[in-house]
Amino acid sequence: MEIILYLSVALIAIAFFVLVIYLAKTLKSLQVTLTSVSNTLTGLEKQLDGVTTETTILLHKTNALADDIQLKSERLNSVVEAVKDVGTTVSQFNGTLKNITNTVDQQVEESKEKISQIVQWSNIFLELKDKWQARKQSMAEVRTEERQRVRGH
Repeated sequence: MEIILYLSVALIAIAFFVLVIYLAKTLKSLQVTLTSVSNTLTGLEKQLDGVTTETTILLHKTNALADDIQLKSERLNSVVEAVKDVGTTVSQFNGTLKNITNTVDQQVEESKEKISQIVQWSNIFLELKDKWQARKQSMAEVRTEERQRVRGH
Protein backbone atom coordinates (compact mmCIF):
# COMPACT_ATOMS: atom_id res chain seq x y z
CA MET A 1 0.00 0.00 0.00
CA GLU A 2 2.80 2.20 0.57
CA ILE A 3 3.83 1.78 -2.96
CA ILE A 4 0.46 3.00 -4.15
CA LEU A 5 0.91 5.96 -1.93
CA TYR A 6 4.35 6.72 -3.39
CA LEU A 7 3.05 6.20 -6.92
CA SER A 8 0.13 8.51 -6.21
CA VAL A 9 2.42 11.17 -4.82
CA ALA A 10 4.76 10.75 -7.84
CA LEU A 11 1.80 10.96 -10.22
CA ILE A 12 0.55 14.08 -8.44
CA ALA A 13 4.07 15.56 -8.62
CA ILE A 14 4.30 14.80 -12.37
CA ALA A 15 0.83 16.24 -12.95
CA PHE A 16 1.78 19.30 -10.92
CA PHE A 17 5.04 19.61 -12.88
CA VAL A 18 3.12 19.40 -16.22
CA LEU A 19 0.63 21.92 -14.89
CA VAL A 20 3.46 24.29 -13.88
CA ILE A 21 5.09 23.93 -17.36
CA TYR A 22 1.83 24.71 -19.16
CA LEU A 23 1.12 27.51 -16.71
CA ALA A 24 4.63 28.93 -17.34
CA LYS A 25 4.07 28.72 -21.12
CA THR A 26 0.70 30.43 -20.75
CA LEU A 27 2.19 33.14 -18.54
CA LYS A 28 5.08 33.60 -21.01
CA SER A 29 2.57 33.96 -23.87
CA LEU A 30 0.52 36.34 -21.76
CA GLN A 31 3.69 38.34 -21.02
CA VAL A 32 4.42 38.68 -24.76
CA THR A 33 0.83 39.74 -25.40
CA LEU A 34 0.91 42.26 -22.55
CA THR A 35 4.27 43.64 -23.80
CA SER A 36 2.74 44.05 -27.24
CA VAL A 37 -0.32 45.76 -25.73
CA SER A 38 1.99 47.99 -23.68
CA ASN A 39 3.95 48.98 -26.79
CA THR A 40 0.71 49.63 -28.66
CA LEU A 41 -0.58 51.78 -25.79
CA THR A 42 2.71 53.70 -25.71
CA GLY A 43 2.39 54.42 -29.44
CA LEU A 44 -1.25 55.32 -28.98
CA GLU A 45 -0.31 57.66 -26.12
CA LYS A 46 2.24 59.43 -28.36
CA GLN A 47 -0.32 59.72 -31.16
CA LEU A 48 -2.93 60.95 -28.69
CA ASP A 49 -0.46 63.58 -27.44
CA GLY A 50 0.04 64.70 -31.06
CA VAL A 51 -3.69 64.80 -31.67
CA THR A 52 -4.22 66.68 -28.41
CA THR A 53 -1.55 69.22 -29.37
CA GLU A 54 -3.04 69.69 -32.84
CA THR A 55 -6.54 69.94 -31.34
CA THR A 56 -5.33 72.60 -28.90
CA ILE A 57 -3.71 74.59 -31.73
CA LEU A 58 -6.85 74.20 -33.83
CA LEU A 59 -8.99 75.32 -30.88
CA HIS A 60 -6.82 78.43 -30.42
CA LYS A 61 -7.10 79.22 -34.14
CA THR A 62 -10.85 78.66 -34.01
CA ASN A 63 -11.17 80.99 -31.02
CA ALA A 64 -9.08 83.64 -32.78
CA LEU A 65 -11.22 83.25 -35.90
CA ALA A 66 -14.41 83.51 -33.83
CA ASP A 67 -13.09 86.69 -32.18
CA ASP A 68 -12.19 88.12 -35.60
CA ILE A 69 -15.65 87.26 -36.94
CA GLN A 70 -17.24 88.84 -33.86
CA LEU A 71 -15.20 92.03 -34.35
CA LYS A 72 -16.04 92.21 -38.04
CA SER A 73 -19.68 91.51 -37.25
CA GLU A 74 -19.72 94.42 -34.79
CA ARG A 75 -18.10 96.68 -37.41
CA LEU A 76 -20.63 95.50 -39.97
CA ASN A 77 -23.43 96.23 -37.49
CA SER A 78 -22.22 99.83 -37.22
CA VAL A 79 -22.17 100.08 -41.02
CA VAL A 80 -25.68 98.64 -41.20
CA GLU A 81 -26.84 101.13 -38.56
CA ALA A 82 -25.22 103.99 -40.52
CA VAL A 83 -26.94 102.85 -43.71
CA LYS A 84 -30.21 102.57 -41.81
CA ASP A 85 -29.73 106.11 -40.49
CA VAL A 86 -29.02 107.34 -44.02
CA GLY A 87 -32.21 105.63 -45.20
CA THR A 88 -34.18 107.24 -42.40
CA THR A 89 -32.67 110.64 -43.21
CA VAL A 90 -33.47 110.26 -46.90
CA SER A 91 -37.01 109.19 -46.03
CA GLN A 92 -37.44 112.20 -43.75
CA PHE A 93 -35.96 114.47 -46.44
CA ASN A 94 -38.41 113.05 -48.97
CA GLY A 95 -41.25 113.67 -46.53
CA THR A 96 -40.07 117.25 -46.00
CA LEU A 97 -39.83 117.81 -49.76
CA LYS A 98 -43.31 116.38 -50.17
CA ASN A 99 -44.65 118.74 -47.50
CA ILE A 100 -42.91 121.71 -49.12
CA THR A 101 -44.26 120.72 -52.54
CA ASN A 102 -47.76 120.36 -51.13
CA THR A 103 -47.49 123.74 -49.40
CA VAL A 104 -46.24 125.40 -52.61
CA ASP A 105 -49.02 123.74 -54.58
CA GLN A 106 -51.61 124.99 -52.10
CA GLN A 107 -50.19 128.49 -52.17
CA VAL A 108 -50.10 128.46 -55.98
CA GLU A 109 -53.71 127.28 -56.04
CA GLU A 110 -54.67 129.97 -53.57
CA SER A 111 -52.72 132.61 -55.48
CA LYS A 112 -53.80 131.49 -58.94
CA GLU A 113 -56.47 134.13 -59.21
CA LYS A 114 -54.17 136.83 -57.89
CA ILE A 115 -51.46 135.75 -60.33
CA SER A 116 -53.99 135.82 -63.15
CA GLN A 117 -54.98 139.35 -62.18
CA ILE A 118 -51.33 140.39 -61.96
CA VAL A 119 -50.70 138.96 -65.43
CA GLN A 120 -53.75 140.85 -66.78
CA TRP A 121 -52.65 144.10 -65.17
CA SER A 122 -49.14 143.51 -66.48
CA ASN A 123 -50.53 143.05 -70.00
CA ILE A 124 -52.59 146.22 -69.64
CA PHE A 125 -49.57 148.09 -68.34
CA LEU A 126 -47.43 146.81 -71.24
CA GLU A 127 -50.11 147.84 -73.74
CA LEU A 128 -50.31 151.28 -72.18
CA LYS A 129 -46.55 151.56 -72.26
CA ASP A 130 -46.45 150.54 -75.93
CA LYS A 131 -49.21 153.08 -76.75
CA TRP A 132 -47.40 155.74 -74.77
CA GLN A 133 -44.17 155.07 -76.64
CA ALA A 134 -45.98 154.97 -79.99
CA ARG A 135 -47.67 158.26 -79.16
CA LYS A 136 -44.41 159.75 -78.03
CA GLN A 137 -42.76 158.61 -81.22
CA SER A 138 -45.54 159.95 -83.39
CA MET A 139 -45.36 163.30 -81.57
CA ALA A 140 -41.63 163.34 -82.11
CA GLU A 141 -42.18 162.67 -85.81
CA VAL A 142 -44.75 165.45 -86.00
CA ARG A 143 -42.37 167.88 -84.35
CA THR A 144 -39.58 166.82 -86.67
CA GLU A 145 -41.85 167.41 -89.65
CA GLU A 146 -42.84 170.82 -88.32
CA ARG A 147 -39.23 171.77 -87.82
CA GLN A 148 -38.41 170.68 -91.30
CA ARG A 149 -41.30 172.73 -92.69
CA VAL A 150 -40.25 175.74 -90.66
CA ARG A 151 -36.72 175.43 -91.95
CA GLY A 152 -37.88 174.77 -95.41
CA HIS A 153 -39.86 178.00 -95.57
